[in-house]
Amino acid sequence: MNHEADLIRQRLTTPRAAAIAGILFSVLLMGAMFLIRTSISGDPLAASTDAIKHSRRISLALDLLPFAGISFLWFVGVLRDRLGQLEDRFFATVFFGSALLFLAMIFTGAAVAGGIIRLLSSGSVNLIGKGGYTLARVQAYQAMHTYAIKMAGVFMISTSTISLRTGIVPRWMAFLGFALALMLLLSVGTIEWILLVFPLWVLLISVYILIDNFRGALRTAAAPKEK
Repeated sequence: MNHEADLIRQRLTTPRAAAIAGILFSVLLMGAMFLIRTSISGDPLAASTDAIKHSRRISLALDLLPFAGISFLWFVGVLRDRLGQLEDRFFATVFFGSALLFLAMIFTGAAVAGGIIRLLSSGSVNLIGKGGYTLARVQAYQAMHTYAIKMAGVFMISTSTISLRTGIVPRWMAFLGFALALMLLLSVGTIEWILLVFPLWVLLISVYILIDNFRGALRTAAAPKEK
């Protein structure tokens, strides 16, 4: 009886933890992106004037990214726990590997951007005069808008494939994930706010899991108890 109660408790808490972590990740990442996008130009070759003027807002955005990364890791971990024995090794490897690489690219871009802001705030003229600012800005831009986006697309494809096989989310969400992932993988050049596609998709899945979890809890509570 205790073992059965533990299994029921695990089914209820695991998806809830995944949903909360996914929502936190989405909100934090979108908040950081909004702060950055409204502070500096999307052109990586733009002058450093805006970066100096809005350095505090950019620093706040960069400080949010580590917490977004922690939430994303938690989201991935509890999803894998939810899948359990249903997890396919091939897709699990792509799923977990793309998640780690996505975070690595996000943190790499944030680290470079953070270094730029620190040097600009200290009044370093050499960074701008010798082209160091432009180089670092382009590197941060490439890490975020080329490599991070592509890894997000791979993560969405693997997650959507697993979802179709296990039924953890509705089929239309999985097919939507395929379509959005292809858009991220095939995107070339500068598309404003394209990074929002990934956190919005994670937010959609997380909200569904949370609602479905509460419905399951209500059904369990309403079910007649065995004597």
